[in-house]
Amino acid sequence: MSLVIVGSIGLDSISTPAGEVCEALGGSAIYGSLAASHFTNTHIVGVVGKDIPVEYLNLLQKSGINLDGLEVKDGKTFRWKGKYSTWNRVETLSTDLNVFADFSPQLPESCKCCRSLLLANIHPALQLQVLNQVSGYSHLACDTMNYWIELCPEEVEKVLKRVDIVFMNEDEIRDYTKIADIYSAAYEILSLGPKWVIVKRGECGSVAVSKDDMYFAPAYPVKKVKDPTGAGDSFAGAFMGYLADHDFVNHTLIKEAILYGTVLAAMNVSDFSVQGLVGKSMSEIDNYKDRLIKWTS
Repeated sequence: MSLVIVGSIGLDSISTPAGEVCEALGGSAIYGSLAASHFTNTHIVGVVGKDIPVEYLNLLQKSGINLDGLEVKDGKTFRWKGKYSTWNRVETLSTDLNVFADFSPQLPESCKCCRSLLLANIHPALQLQVLNQVSGYSHLACDTMNYWIELCPEEVEKVLKRVDIVFMNEDEIRDYTKIADIYSAAYEILSLGPKWVIVKRGECGSVAVSKDDMYFAPAYPVKKVKDPTGAGDSFAGAFMGYLADHDFVNHTLIKEAILYGTVLAAMNVSDFSVQGLVGKSMSEIDNYKDRLIKWTS
């Protein structure tokens, strides 16, 4: 069993009330892959420039992530700079697409035989390009953001109609459906074809909605948040990483996937960049999950 994650790879410069980092490893594919790698064989598909620090590539390999789908092109790696004045709101100070501007995802043969796919937050046209390259996958999932919902909602809809699982936060699902109630909004998404909608609710946790089922999960209480960047990507990566080793999805597996997603998101925000995701054992992750279950039972 294995999981392919397609998304952005970048160098992030981030300032938060807890400190700052400069040109740290980031991007939706990075956070998702590192979270997923704790559960299944994970393949990353993305593009970087030749200026990518070799220690970052070594970190991915050390984490067991397959890099067959990683393009290294002449030019500079995608860069993003942001500032968090509060934990719930980030100000983008600069965005330099660089080689990511011409990214055209191509799945290598090693990815075409995988079982699960997570289309992390990239342009929906690129997500459709990837969907046209796969067949026989057990689980197809996508993530998105307000920017794409406002810029190209028609293309977002085409993606939603072709996946099994949709990740959106509360603002995104309201913006897309124009429905204030997130549960009614989730049912609207389900009417397009997905089997599950996972609504990320930040400090309020998350909720998984299907046509005949629903499951609520709280957020994991983090004593000291350092960097919220990538929390949603980590959640989705862990969620899909757990499901990747199961042929069929049911309520029990969705519940476990959400709990693991919640734990990895909490680990992620406890440190800068990806440092909260690396060097963790499954026993440590399971201990976090057991505490979360205990606190909510």
